[in-house]
Amino acid sequence: MRFKKTKLKDCWLIEPEVFEDFRGEYTMTYSEKVFAENGINVKFVEDDISMSSRHVLRGIHGDQRTWKLISCPHGKFYFIVVNCDQQSPDFGKWDSFTLSARNRNMVLVPPKHGNAHLVISESAIFHYKQSEYYNPEGQFTYLWNDPKFNIWWPVKNPMISRRDEEGHYV
Repeated sequence: MRFKKTKLKDCWLIEPEVFEDFRGEYTMTYSEKVFAENGINVKFVEDDISMSSRHVLRGIHGDQRTWKLISCPHGKFYFIVVNCDQQSPDFGKWDSFTLSARNRNMVLVPPKHGNAHLVISESAIFHYKQSEYYNPEGQFTYLWNDPKFNIWWPVKNPMISRRDEEGHYV
């Protein structure tokens, strides 16, 4: 695995190695040892997936405590990470990535950062490992098109949930 720094502090782009032969492919997606060797000592306690159709946008969601390791085992999505720590001088700074089953890349999202994704294939699976058990009470949601972030999205009218349409700040 190759660990690459991003524009955001403690947010990493992780490029796994893919072994391919006549039988197919093999990819290691997580190793506590390899992550620790790269200075990332996060204990993950929960794995979750969501599946969405083209132009579905989910997010910007996060909380104050959870690390997330995001990947796309099926399809392709445009992925955003935003610094949502209002005490940080980098509040509002964001970075974008394309995650797909083809490139197998992953993004490590630190606490106090929101993430969002927009499906750009017919459908996509969003997989995430979390360092905390899901707690809906501690979640924040910023509007996907909040002008304070000025995020570029590849579509103008995505399909969004009521939560993402209204926002919810903790």
